[in-house]
Amino acid sequence: MRKPCCDKQDTNKGAWSKQEDQKLIDYIRKHGEGCWRTLPQAAGLLRCGKSCRLRWINYLRPDLKRGNFAEDEEDLIIKLHALLGNRWSLIAGRLPGRTDNEVKNYWNSHLRRKLISMGIDPNNHRLNHSFPRPHHHHPSSQTAAIAIKNQMLEVAWRMSFVVIVMIISCLI
Repeated sequence: MRKPCCDKQDTNKGAWSKQEDQKLIDYIRKHGEGCWRTLPQAAGLLRCGKSCRLRWINYLRPDLKRGNFAEDEEDLIIKLHALLGNRWSLIAGRLPGRTDNEVKNYWNSHLRRKLISMGIDPNNHRLNHSFPRPHHHHPSSQTAAIAIKNQMLEVAWRMSFVVIVMIISCLI
């Protein structure tokens, strides 16, 4: 069994100060990412190694992408989720500058709901007629046209899924 990464009594908890952020940034610029267990003491921080690692990876890394997700990022997340499921680190690995935690949170707070509102089951990415949809009364010719459109959308979705599978199999 591993020993604890730090003595919890002598560590700061809660929000990071600007001075702590700067100490961490300066240390990593000078020495690089190394052993997270020994970094806090070497950098002069009263934090545990895990806290330093998460702060760096999720907030301070210079290559992090900030701001809203672009439409192409959303599409890629949806397609990769259909292929990989909730394997957020693998999905985030295909989105430069995005963290697995950020991608997971965006999926749960935006994209999942977006799929549901489109009548697509977010778990299996198939059209789902059990999800509530707004009911509109259409003449029978319009109803038939809508049914054909929905079938075409499902075929297009499956074709894009096959393309993604082929692309990822080439990358692996």
